[in-house]
Amino acid sequence: MTNNDIFRRLRYLFDYGDTKMIEIFNLVNHEVDKEDVSNWLRKEDDIELEEMTDRELASFLNGLIIKKRGRREGPPPVSEDLLTNNMIIRKLKITFSYRTEDILDLFDSVDKSISKHELSAFFRHPESRNYEECGDQYLRYFLNALQQKHRNN
Repeated sequence: MTNNDIFRRLRYLFDYGDTKMIEIFNLVNHEVDKEDVSNWLRKEDDIELEEMTDRELASFLNGLIIKKRGRREGPPPVSEDLLTNNMIIRKLKITFSYRTEDILDLFDSVDKSISKHELSAFFRHPESRNYEECGDQYLRYFLNALQQKHRNN
C-alpha cells in the first residue's frame, strides 16, 4: 500500500475535510497547506499526484494520536523517516486505545483470522527473533475493519 492510499483511507474513515487534516499536522508542528493535502489525495493515475513521504504520513499519524488521546507533556513526538506497516498498525492501535483482543476482533470482523501470537509478532522490536513484518494485505484488512466499524456506526 502506498502512503497516499493509507492517507486517503484515514481521511474517509474519520470523515475529515482539508482543514481538519491540516490541523492534525499542526499538532506535531508539521506545516502543510491545502494544496499539499489535495495533491496527496489525488487518484493514483493523476499526473499531479504527489507521493507522500514516510515522514509526512508519520507526522499525520502522530497528530492523530494527539487529537484522539490528548497531548503528552514535553515536545511533540518525532516523526520517523522510515515507516513500516508494523509501525502504522501500532500508531493506529494507540490512536484508538485498542488492546490485542480488540484488534483480533477487528480482523475477525472482516473474515481474516489471525492468531494472538501472529499479531504480537507485528508489535515486537524488529531486532527480536520473533518479529514478523506486517504485509500490505494485513494492513489492508485492518484498515477495512476500522472503516467497517467506525463508518458504519
